[in-house]
This record gives sequence, C-alpha cells and structure tokens, in this order.
Amino acid sequence: MDAGASLADLLTAAAAGDRAALRAVYQAQSVRLFGIANAILRDRDLSSDAMQDAFIRIAQRAHQFDASRGTPEAWLGAIVRHAALDIIRARGREIATDDPNLGDEPVAPEAEDRLAATAEGRRLRECLQGLEARNRDGIVLAFVHGLSHPQIAERLGTPLGTVKSWIRRGLLALKECLA
Repeated sequence: MDAGASLADLLTAAAAGDRAALRAVYQAQSVRLFGIANAILRDRDLSSDAMQDAFIRIAQRAHQFDASRGTPEAWLGAIVRHAALDIIRARGREIATDDPNLGDEPVAPEAEDRLAATAEGRRLRECLQGLEARNRDGIVLAFVHGLSHPQIAERLGTPLGTVKSWIRRGLLALKECLA
C-alpha cells in the first residue's frame, strides 16, 4: 500500500474516533505541515498555535476527507493553511516582510531540510524543479506562502486568469510527475 492510501486509511480511522490513527497522521505529516504554517506566519509560536488549531479541526472533520477529490496531503495542507490564515486575520494585520520580491520568508531551514530528507520531499522537489518557472512560482506562492490568486497576480504583474491557468497547469504536471 502506498503512503497516500495509508494516510487516507488513517484519516478514515480518525473519523471513526481512533485517536491512535490521528496520532499517526500527526507523526507522519507534522514536519511538512509545520513548514506550511511557518512559511505563512514566519513565527514558530504562531505556527505551533496554527498546528494545534489545525489538528483540532482535522480530528473534528476527518469524516469530510474525500479521496476522490484529492490527496490526503493536500487536504491536510489546506486545513493548516486556513488555520494559519485565520491567525493572521485574528491579529488584524499582515506580518511584515524583509523580502521586497516575494513578500515572504522561506520555510525554516531545519523544517525544509527534514522534508527534503524524506523520499516524498525529494521527489516533490524534483518534480517542482521540472516545471516551467512561471508554473512553479505560482504554486509556491499559493501553497507554500499562502497567497491568494489575486495576490499572486498583483505580485507578478500578470492577469488573474493567466495566473490561475499557470497554477492549474503546474498542478496537473505535478500530479502526473508524482504519480
């Protein structure tokens, strides 16, 4: 059984109230998910808060996961992303940045190194590097840095529809590469 199916099975078990399955989901995905939260929030304490909020949501909503709509990794990532963005909204301000080009700081090096050290992380990195730069940039800005499509369009000085197309084509290419 591949890792995706195993994670889907764990979510199904967690939906039925299996706490050990939820713990296994956390152990399997926490480094990657913390990296997502930290890329958005750029603060380890706030990222920890986002992770706590996210796993409460995951425990409550595991029954909503539908493998026909996407991978468990994407579903978990979206929950963490939304938890991090909720923290930003609750604080009532954008977090300042030092990078005038991206407006975001990279994921903490140790979290990125741990992800890259896994076979999945290496494979994802290889697939991302194989994408056209515009597709890769759109995906990274959306899914790592937490920007919306309109924010990406503004940042890149590109029409919104074009940005959406780049991201969609990039995701399709990633899906094919990772399959």
